Order: sequence, then C-alpha cells, then structure tokens
Amino acid sequence: MHAVETDAAPRPAPALGIGDWGPTATPVGVFRLVPVRIERDLSLVGRWMNDPAVAAFWELAGPEPVTGRHLRRQLADDGHSVPCLGVLEGRPMSYWEIYRADLDPLARHYPARPHDTGIHLLIGGGADRGRGLGSLLLRAVADLVLDRRPACARVVAEPDLRNIPSIATFLSAGFRFFAEVDLPTKRAALMVRDRPLRNLL
Repeated sequence: MHAVETDAAPRPAPALGIGDWGPTATPVGVFRLVPVRIERDLSLVGRWMNDPAVAAFWELAGPEPVTGRHLRRQLADDGHSVPCLGVLEGRPMSYWEIYRADLDPLARHYPARPHDTGIHLLIGGGADRGRGLGSLLLRAVADLVLDRRPACARVVAEPDLRNIPSIATFLSAGFRFFAEVDLPTKRAALMVRDRPLRNLL
C-alpha cells in the first residue's frame, strides 16, 4: 500500500475502540481489524471498490476521490462508524465498517435497541471469495463485537436483498433473518446475531 493522499482533517478517536480490540484466532489464521488511515489505505480500498462484484452493491466505483470522500465522511463522523481493514495473517484482504446501528439512520427502519452494532463487509480480492472466508471472518468479528462491547446485545447487518451470496454468508456466520426493510438506497435483508444465541447458531 502506498501513500497516495494526505488525511489533513483531524480524526476523532473511534468511539467503538476498535483499534484496541487486538487480534483474534480464526480457523483460517489470526485476524485483526485495523482502523483505516486514508494516506495508507485509499489506493487499496479504491481498487476493491472498482471490482465489478463489489461495485454492484457498494456503488463507490470510480477514481480514488470517490472512495476518498466516502472514507472521509466515515472518519469525520463522531466515531459511531469506524472503517477498518480486515488483516488476515498480516495481509489486508477485506474492508469493514463497524457502526452503532442505534445511532445510525438505519435505526429509523427497525426496532433498534441501545448499543446495537452494525457491520458492513466486503472481501477485497476475487481469490478470497467463494472459499467460505467471509462467513468465518464474519462470525469472528461478530464475536469480537459481543466480547468487546458488553452492552451490545446483538449485531446487525442489512445486505441488499439481491445479494444472495452475502445473505448466505451472514446466515452461515450465525445471523438470522429478521425482516425486509426499505432503506433509501435499497431493499435490504435485516440480519441479526443475538448474544443469547451466539453459541447455538
């Protein structure tokens, strides 16, 4: 990853404390969420966003400033949403957004509970897709959220209803289908992983 742009705006400390969560062991190796730094990560995340399989649902394809604006909005927020690289065995291979769903516009579309935590995810390279990595890492990250945020009773996600592979990944990772919701940019499947069911699903 090369420095391609200076992140001049000050960043608030991530309210979710993800930078301090540390690594977690998974069946495919040691995994860690690393909060994004634009000057380090923009080129890589921008390349992933231009992959046709990703662009169809994230809608952030285009030159690097398109991705840069999205990341800056995340980083300039009050810390309720934190963009991260997913690093597996030292290799950045996925992009994540961990956010307070109860403080997000999503909360207007479902019966949110205090400290609900949401996840957005993309697997970066095509070679890492279709191998079951997504569900293994998603389960690991949901467990991290529940372990590091004791006030959070459930982890939520809202993949596009058209994105059948993504919905299947969430189901394999122990999430359950909760409802269909109409969001401003898509009709989504609201997926939920409940703390009381985490060892059962």
